[in-house]
Amino acid sequence: MVLASGSPRRRELLGLLGVPFRVQVSGEPEDSGTLEPLALAGELALLKARAVARSEHAAVVIGSDTVVALDGRLLGKPNDAAENAAFLRTLSGRTHQVYTGVAVIRGGHEEVEVARADVTFRALSGAEVAYYAASGEGLDKAGGYGIQALGMALTSRIEGEYSTVVGFPLSVVIRLLRAAGVPVWDGVPVTDAGAGVHPA
Repeated sequence: MVLASGSPRRRELLGLLGVPFRVQVSGEPEDSGTLEPLALAGELALLKARAVARSEHAAVVIGSDTVVALDGRLLGKPNDAAENAAFLRTLSGRTHQVYTGVAVIRGGHEEVEVARADVTFRALSGAEVAYYAASGEGLDKAGGYGIQALGMALTSRIEGEYSTVVGFPLSVVIRLLRAAGVPVWDGVPVTDAGAGVHPA
């Protein structure tokens, strides 16, 4: 199996499922285009998986992508700390949507599914916004924050699957992999999340 993503978070979560895999980054651009957020998450995940599947004909390829939206408006990855701070001020005290698409390709057969989670931020003070933006944690993440580390302190509520916000909804991943014939949790448990992972 091949993971078409260089995200260490996705690599870690996939490693928990006890399935040997290797990583091959697709190199596909993350262009927002004109699609609605839900459709965009699925389309970007599929584009990543297709890019890798073109050279991995015998493998099961899984791609994923996450988009963040507030009132239907996309919030991509901030360009710098100032834009990151602007994102956080916009999200402060409000509920936004996180959509993570998962695409699995095997033998030319494609399956795509998108999971949604609603995330509510606390009302953030100016000092909190400045501190988080200066940390740099949010610069490479859609919406300008990462839920799995310092960013969890920004939130007050999550409705939906936590791993959707991390960027790899495990309930969807497990379902699509099993549908593609990949045995998940079928054998000896993996004690190291990195076991069986071989970066390309």
